[in-house]
Amino acid sequence: MDLRAAGERLDELGELRSLSALNEKMTLLRLLGRLDEAIDVANQAVRQARFTGNREDLVTSRIRRAQVMQYQGKLDEAQLELGACVELAETHEWARIAGCARQHRGQVHFEQGKLERALVDFTAAVFLREQSGASAALLEASLMAVAVTESFLDEQRNPKP
Repeated sequence: MDLRAAGERLDELGELRSLSALNEKMTLLRLLGRLDEAIDVANQAVRQARFTGNREDLVTSRIRRAQVMQYQGKLDEAQLELGACVELAETHEWARIAGCARQHRGQVHFEQGKLERALVDFTAAVFLREQSGASAALLEASLMAVAVTESFLDEQRNPKP
């Protein structure tokens, strides 16, 4: 990542308060490792999404906020937030958003060492991403996560002497 370009883009975004600007700022701040600022902006984005009343935007903003929590090491909080996002997205049959939430919750489970749960989420993410016509890169990320998790589980079940 080009840190200078990310900083310049943050400067360009300045005081913009649209939801898309807030989400971009949060992502840039997260990538730059400025996690305290990123969580503040993520909270602003969630409030903005609530204000507009678009439930899909609200769920995606909450997923992004959970990613920041994950980077902060707040895995239990991130898992709870992503669980709520999975439930909302699947209830409303928003396959694209549900796939994203499942993928990220799977990553949190993986970090927590909950490999069986991670595998369930990664496998669901593959299905949901296929269903929603996700890009090859997103589908590949989910398939790779399934393969890696299965490999770790296999090592746990069949330890080498």
